[in-house]
Amino acid sequence: MAKRACALHILVKTQAQCEALKAELDKGADFHQLAKKHSICPSGKRGGDLGEFNKGDMVGPFDKAVFTGPERVVQGPIKTRFGYHLIKVLYRS
Repeated sequence: MAKRACALHILVKTQAQCEALKAELDKGADFHQLAKKHSICPSGKRGGDLGEFNKGDMVGPFDKAVFTGPERVVQGPIKTRFGYHLIKVLYRS
């Protein structure tokens, strides 16, 4: 089982905003540009890039999505105590 992952995410305050951004992504919008414009996480300045991290480093629902969901597919909305996330796992190792 994978112990490390690299992922991008967009964090917003509402489920409705998260769903609207996912619809834009489904129509071909650029993940990095949407993250820079809308994400309330500091990683938004890097296009949502979280870099590599270990299993267990992130909050439960986020960690579960990263380590059990599909790679290179936008997942979400994923609700955590921080808000609603769209997550794109680049790879796991």
